[in-house]
Amino acid sequence: MKKIVLYITIIVLSITGFGCKKVLDIEPVDKISPDDLLSSEGGIQALMANLYGRLPIEDFTYSPNRGFNVGVGTDPNNSGFVAAHFSDEAIHPEYNDFGEEWFDYWESGYRLIRDVNTLVSNIPQLTSINQTAKDKLLAEAYFLRAYTYFALAKRYGGVPILKSPQDYNGDIEALKVPRNTEKETWDFILEDCDNSISLFGTTESGPRRADKWVALALKSRAALYAASIAKFTHAPYVSISGIAVDQKLAGIDQVYADGYYEACIDASAQIMNSGKFGLYQPNPANPTEAADNYRKFFQTPDQFLTGLREPIFVKGYALGTIAAHNYDIWYSPRQVILDPNLYPSRMDPTLDFVDVFEDYTDDGTGKSRPLKTRTDGNETDYNGFNLSINYLKYPIDEPYKIVEGKDARLRAMVLFPGESWRGTKIIIQGGLVKANGTGFYYRTQASEIGQNGQTYYTYGAANNSQYSGFDPTLGNYTRSGFLFKKFLQIDNPIELGWAKSTQSWIEFRFGEILLNYAEAAVEHSLATTQQMQIGKEALNAVRKRAAHTDQIALTQENIRKERFVELAFENKRRWDLIRWRTFHKQFENRVRKGLVPFLDLRTNPASYAFVRVNPLGIEPKNFNYEWYYKDIPGVGSSGLVQNP
Repeated sequence: MKKIVLYITIIVLSITGFGCKKVLDIEPVDKISPDDLLSSEGGIQALMANLYGRLPIEDFTYSPNRGFNVGVGTDPNNSGFVAAHFSDEAIHPEYNDFGEEWFDYWESGYRLIRDVNTLVSNIPQLTSINQTAKDKLLAEAYFLRAYTYFALAKRYGGVPILKSPQDYNGDIEALKVPRNTEKETWDFILEDCDNSISLFGTTESGPRRADKWVALALKSRAALYAASIAKFTHAPYVSISGIAVDQKLAGIDQVYADGYYEACIDASAQIMNSGKFGLYQPNPANPTEAADNYRKFFQTPDQFLTGLREPIFVKGYALGTIAAHNYDIWYSPRQVILDPNLYPSRMDPTLDFVDVFEDYTDDGTGKSRPLKTRTDGNETDYNGFNLSINYLKYPIDEPYKIVEGKDARLRAMVLFPGESWRGTKIIIQGGLVKANGTGFYYRTQASEIGQNGQTYYTYGAANNSQYSGFDPTLGNYTRSGFLFKKFLQIDNPIELGWAKSTQSWIEFRFGEILLNYAEAAVEHSLATTQQMQIGKEALNAVRKRAAHTDQIALTQENIRKERFVELAFENKRRWDLIRWRTFHKQFENRVRKGLVPFLDLRTNPASYAFVRVNPLGIEPKNFNYEWYYKDIPGVGSSGLVQNP
């Protein structure tokens, strides 16, 4: 069959798309020379700040339904959606969206690539800066381009590779560029990383601008992703077909997997052996200290950017700009943010997520330990409360004891019933069992007098401003039984209003690098004994920081569980499920679960029983094969091969 070559039109995009038009209006370059723009440190800083600001970082200001550097930061219209809502990490208290029509990134990506390519092509001609400065500027440009192509490749597979800016001379056909294969795309990303690493040399700029170590961190992540595509985009993992697969625009031959794993190991090892990075507080005295360390690390990461540091690349925010974000408003409990127009409590961690955590049995297996709710040990019943079942009892004043003895990171990331938040006891209750044992209330507000003569309510209080869960008439209360804590300001006061949060986002950190190395070692078919041992040590170092004292084996199951736990809500989980090609197995008519505290008045004093449920309004979800590659927009007019 004659091979059909299909093309994409890359439209000429002027630099007026920049936020700082007056400073950065360098299109066309024959009217304002590069030297005019880059003759001063201020001009260079302005240009680079704009390029960095447009990077497709899935951070606090990223919204799956609205794009990068928007929604979550300043705009209430995105409804508080983040990537965690599209995996098994969390559910939304009001909506049930899940489809893959979101997470797009195409046109703005190629705008950024054009602008970076313009910079790359002009750097050699500059006379206003010396060669050392040119090398550093070019190194940053290669990093920015690699990062942008990474965002495209993990969505679309093989994409058109542009290494220089295109200029429109009246011939639209001259702008048409075919898709490269997926392997060529990933190889180009790693090549740009290598060029960046080489040009940086010993120059260090991080953690807020790229340097050698930031480029190595990107290479570690990208190589691991490419290796997964090569290893798992084949039967028996998945079975996809079509023109894009035939032309290798989607998918990489399995034979290349080990090469990518080796690249990940090498990049990760350079960071690990540098002596510049380490886990924050790697040796806690106990789980309580471990939980406090972990919470503070994400709440105030800017305090930990010197010395032997865990953050490798950090994005900062500032009040009064679009760069500020809104996490503290969207995701704090409603009880401390009583203005319903600010839409709090929009992140409800799932019971599925909570059940993944270990306890401190530390028996060397690393197994997840689901929460204990019943005396018969049956933790697979989601049919709701039953008067005949013997539930375990938890104290009325300390219902959070249900997570006693669990991995410290759980208490650092998730807010549980009865815990205190900025001095307020958070009430999460969804049911009430009558004192005489003849019935119970669920999903309706009612009152009942307990054996002590006190009046109790279905949702834990009479007024809806005094509780944070399960009322189906309201949209800002947890449906899962849990609330979100990671990243949020707990110790510091927050200003109520849009775009008032400024805690920094950690895009690359040492903990991820350790887990990247460990995964690459266990998946590499020819990993050496030394690599496997280093991978095991890396895996267990992350667990030790969480106060675990045992050493678990380096296995695929253990590393995947640890990534789920350690990197939770950092916008990694969904992409992990995609690159492992396990998303369709994880979500086969799956309902993400919740846990409802019932106040049982049959005992005196009253006590809590916890009931596993399918949360109200949460529908079964599926992930289809074709979602592993997003649809490329505009193929009808561009002629590009569409993804499978």
